[in-house]
Amino acid sequence: MDYEQEQQLVANIKQYVSENLPLSKMSDEELEEKVEEIVSQRVSDRYCSIEQTLSIIQQVYSSIRGFGLLDSIISDDTITEVMINGPDHIFIEQNGRLFKLNKQFENQRRLEDVIQRIVGLAGREVNQANPICDTRLPDGSRVNVVLPPIALCGPTLTIRKFSKTPMTIEKLISYGSITQEIADVLEMLVKAKYNIFIAGGTGSGKTTFLNALSNYIPKDERVITIEDSAELQITGVDNLVSMETRNANASGAGQITIRDLIKSSLRMRPERIIVGEVRGGEALDMLQAMNTGHDGSLSTGHANSTQDMLSRLETMVLQGSVGLPLEAIRQQIASAVDIIIHLSRLRDKSRKTMEITEVLGYENGQIVLNPLYVFEEDENSTLTKVSGSLRRTKNPMRNTFKLRLYGIKEDI
Repeated sequence: MDYEQEQQLVANIKQYVSENLPLSKMSDEELEEKVEEIVSQRVSDRYCSIEQTLSIIQQVYSSIRGFGLLDSIISDDTITEVMINGPDHIFIEQNGRLFKLNKQFENQRRLEDVIQRIVGLAGREVNQANPICDTRLPDGSRVNVVLPPIALCGPTLTIRKFSKTPMTIEKLISYGSITQEIADVLEMLVKAKYNIFIAGGTGSGKTTFLNALSNYIPKDERVITIEDSAELQITGVDNLVSMETRNANASGAGQITIRDLIKSSLRMRPERIIVGEVRGGEALDMLQAMNTGHDGSLSTGHANSTQDMLSRLETMVLQGSVGLPLEAIRQQIASAVDIIIHLSRLRDKSRKTMEITEVLGYENGQIVLNPLYVFEEDENSTLTKVSGSLRRTKNPMRNTFKLRLYGIKEDI
């Protein structure tokens, strides 16, 4: 049976099931058993391999109760990203490279049904009044939806898949992103409650790196995570509160922003605040939280270098407070942020840690940086130590106190 015949059979069985079975009264298990029985009857008079029969059963069932074509794609652990540009154009990222799939949705209406099912699972809504939506799948994978008429090619769906097993520092070492020496330094920085910002471009692995760093958080601390769409996989922390934003409803009411959540988190006795990604005016609230006794906070942001991350933070703070003088903003950043880690995705599709930089302080109108490790393209292609130790001049007492408090030596 070729592909066209298989798809025709799937369409016929789906129509028969929809018209003849009481779907609203059937459980998922009952429906799957019935579909398996019907498919077995339909293919009994022709040659059909076991793999193809199972594929037909899965396609029919998924088109009724699952995500249809997406189910088989999402279940493939080698696929890290799915990009759907209308019903006829499906692309995937596999092993760091993009491919176009020789598959398509039946029509635009079917793709829209799948999108509404995905969005509805997370309690969100997307329609012509609100055609853009960020949400997640039950497994934590990040989802972005853009509907027509904003998306000219038809409904656009982008899914960033996450591994079923949380990322660890050991895995980053095995992938060549960092070395054991760097891992030991990062462990010291996290345990000593340094405020850390992770910067990088799209797909550079910021969230993955943040997940790995979170493994160093002492298990007896109270941690608050704040995200647009919950995707962090923090394990081993019992006292964990995870919060995500909420979009406004059709009447424009009920919106909960990251700024709202940060302000609320300050009343929840947090020992650490983790903001999945800072991208707007909430940067000011995040910096103020870091400056008001909530050391050890972690966050990520889009930037092409550590210096660019500082410029981006300045711009984002201005979005939240237009009248604030630039000098005051820079002083706030210099006082709040201790370490900036820059990640990048290289041309060979690998993800590397490019730089680890300490924020020294504010002098002569500028934020002073002290690069600790910088990536060098040598035979090992890894981070090279360029500075002997942490030498925070902006508040030496605070730095020395942190290190001594946790019994950590000052030289790194």
